[in-house]
Amino acid sequence: MNWHGKRVTVAGLGISGVPAARVLRALGAEVTVVNDGDDEPARAQAAELEKLGITVRLGDGATLPEATELVVTAPGWRPDKPLFTAAAAAGVEIWGDVELAWRLRGPDAAPWLAVTGTNGKTTTVRMLASILTAAGLRTAAVGNIGVSLLEAVTGEETYDVLAVELSSYQLHWAPSPRAHSAAVLNLAPDHLDWHGSMEAYATDKGRVYEGNTVACVYNAADPATEELVRAADVEEGCRAIGFTLGTPGPSQLGVVDGILVDRAFVENRRERAQELAQVSDIRPPAPHNIANALAAAALARAFGVGPAAVRDGLRSFRPDPHRIELVAEVAAITYVDDSKATNTHAAEASLAAYDPIVWIAGGLAKGATFDELVMASARRLRGVVLIGADRALIGEALARHAPEVPVVDLDRTDTGAMSAAVREAARLAQPGDTVLMAPACASMDMFANYNKRGEAFADAVHALAAEHA
Repeated sequence: MNWHGKRVTVAGLGISGVPAARVLRALGAEVTVVNDGDDEPARAQAAELEKLGITVRLGDGATLPEATELVVTAPGWRPDKPLFTAAAAAGVEIWGDVELAWRLRGPDAAPWLAVTGTNGKTTTVRMLASILTAAGLRTAAVGNIGVSLLEAVTGEETYDVLAVELSSYQLHWAPSPRAHSAAVLNLAPDHLDWHGSMEAYATDKGRVYEGNTVACVYNAADPATEELVRAADVEEGCRAIGFTLGTPGPSQLGVVDGILVDRAFVENRRERAQELAQVSDIRPPAPHNIANALAAAALARAFGVGPAAVRDGLRSFRPDPHRIELVAEVAAITYVDDSKATNTHAAEASLAAYDPIVWIAGGLAKGATFDELVMASARRLRGVVLIGADRALIGEALARHAPEVPVVDLDRTDTGAMSAAVREAARLAQPGDTVLMAPACASMDMFANYNKRGEAFADAVHALAAEHA
């Protein structure tokens, strides 16, 4: 595409809009950035872009600039925004930052190994990058994580392969990318206010399989992911590869006697299996994290990575903070921070890793219901401490499905509530128990983000430990 003089509107500043505007301007496009907000950070970003000859309109994200020929949007902007309605009426294409990155790839661009799903994307992509690095490949974790995807495809550094995390938002605005291989880790209701329905959400997730050339990796325990593979239009010869926490069948990866094994990328897969790693090589070895490791291993094996690199990559991997992270052991009680469990699906996976548990939960529910989560986890609960704006929804589910479990309802949403929650949890717990902060809710009612929530939990635990020292 000849970008010189092309009138492009970039919707949104932030971590995707600013790089997109810079890249497009460098290519010679006439760029206008529109942004809903007009706060101090937005004004600072606008000032930097205006030095490059980019027009920025703050506080006006609804109006399509005159003569716009293309819209490039930040992934979080909802499809029903008036800007997009106007663009569609004018016949103007709308791309996301992922679509833009795909279109700007060079002729020798690195292939993509892509990962999406409701939960586990970041961990799986980082595991995959660790495995690829252990195999001696030049790689980076990109997309919804780490290095900007635009930077990866337009920068001076070259890669052999990219480990790409893609959210449902990004996939919605990215019709063209075609991955070497891709995985959908799981599907559970999330962001339905944005997508409009579970069907639309699943459809956007399923875009990751379109045009795959080697492997579509799915979760054998989640039939919806396999259905997305069946519905995808892939290249001739592309294979469906399952992963399971049980004994794998042919064309699957799974677990046998504490060993991760491959029956997909081996000769005579009906009779043979290849050992890849020990479950003990994975940290933490919680069930959902083992599933993440199997998905990462499947994508790496699809790219031709050997078993030793899979093992070494998993051994060297360390999870990001606030993902089932051990904080401390105080008075024979273990305290675990899973602040990243911002929805019910993630919280259920976290709760399945421990027994018995004193559960700290609550925050912004984002339209979620909690009956299935409580029913699945009730037998593990020693007690529950509820915090946050929508804690009553969890409390009602507990009353319906686990009435015998003691519940402490902290009627407060200030940041200091976390300290009180930890102390109440310590009171409910017995030696050998785990106090697990897996809120099943977003954090913004009390904290800037889930990282700040996790830090508050850790601070409260360390204060408790100091008193017992």
